[in-house]
Formats: sequence, structure tokens, C-alpha cells
Amino acid sequence: MIRDILDTHTHTLASGHAYSTIRENAHAAAERGLELLAVTEHAPRLLGSCGPIYFQNLRVVDRSAYDVELLLGVELNILDELGRIDLEERALKQMDIAIASLHIPCINPGSREYNTQACIEAMKNPYVNILGHPDDPRYPVDYLALVQAAKEHEVLLELNNSSLRPDGSRKNARGLDMEMLKLCVEYQAPIVIGSDAHVDLDVGRHDEALKLLEEIDFPEELVVNRSVEELRKYVNRFRK
Repeated sequence: MIRDILDTHTHTLASGHAYSTIRENAHAAAERGLELLAVTEHAPRLLGSCGPIYFQNLRVVDRSAYDVELLLGVELNILDELGRIDLEERALKQMDIAIASLHIPCINPGSREYNTQACIEAMKNPYVNILGHPDDPRYPVDYLALVQAAKEHEVLLELNNSSLRPDGSRKNARGLDMEMLKLCVEYQAPIVIGSDAHVDLDVGRHDEALKLLEEIDFPEELVVNRSVEELRKYVNRFRK
């Protein structure tokens, strides 16, 4: 069984469409036995989310709660094929951790080439640590190119548990994830599992992702969730 002691993708009330606080999420993480929790609020271009000042002021928040280490960061929106994102560098460099994702309200789905280029250019940003839910069927991508770019730029590819849930919004993500994971094994590109929790009860919920990894006998050494020390190699707070 794959060791799973951290969650790198969660949201709170500040994201505008989530329903718990930082401390409620941290308490849920402690109850699940996690050692580390990342709080990654949606960046400003997503309707209803917090503005730039929210991210600029994260320095006032403690980096631990209920004996759980906290990383406070952002889920950025990729805006175009140039890989531009919606937080200025001044704020971005202060983030403990940064995910970059494609979201319908912020970038229209394009061709396979367009979507792939948008993701790869975003991964070239030195402050981007994780490519979020690259399994959205609305955004077809070249997984070989993504895996190779992630390996080159030391960016983690996310296996998003929310995508795999039967009630999830990213339909038919499982086959796409399997394609990506097989290439990750071939190219020895590490992944990270994220819950994408929008309520405290989903924090650390990685059941669907773990089931898939066990089904295909995915190597544990490529799953960063097994070790806080391993995650630290990839996130801004420890790479600065």
C-alpha cells in the first residue's frame, strides 16, 4: 500500500465556492493522520475568489495547526498558450506552493496543441510547482509532451482525486490518468495526489487515486505523498 501523509490541493472559504476554514481543514488533516496540508486558494481570475491582497498577506498565518505542517499557496489559472498566470511575480514568489491549472472560466479549451503549449509554458515558470488536474477531457493534451516537460522543469503532475470520483465534474478522467501515469513510469516523472477538497470532509481523501495507482501497480517511489522531505524538493517554500 502506498504511504499517503500529505495533501497538496485544498480550498477554503476564501476561494468563494468552498465551505471550510484553514483551521477546519487542518483539523480534518490531523484526524486523517496527515503530516502536511497545503491550502491552495483559487487565484483572482476565477469568479468569486480572493483578490491579490489575500495572497500578499499570507505571511501573518501560522505554518502549523493541530500538529500539521501548513503550506499556504495558490491554484493559479493558466490564461493562454504563452502560459501566463493570474498572480504577479511579486506575490507569486511569496507563495509556499503553487499549482497551475486550466479552468473553463479563465481559458477557453483549444486544440490539443494549444492546450499542451499552455501547460508546458506555465510549467516553465520557476514558481509553479504542480500542474493541476491535467486530466480534464475538455482540454485534450499531449501527455508525452507534458510528462517530458514536467520531468525537465521539475514540476509535479497531479493525480486529482476529485477527477476520479463518480460525482466529479471531469467525466471520463480515469482513462486519461492511466495514459499519463504509464508515461510517468516510463520517464520516471514523479506525481502527487491532491484531494482538491472544497470542504473539510474531503481533506486527505485520496481513495479513488490510490485505488487506481494500486490497480496499475504504480511505483511508490514516484508518489511524492509518501514523504514530506520528498515534497520539499519541489515546492517554493523550501526551494527559495
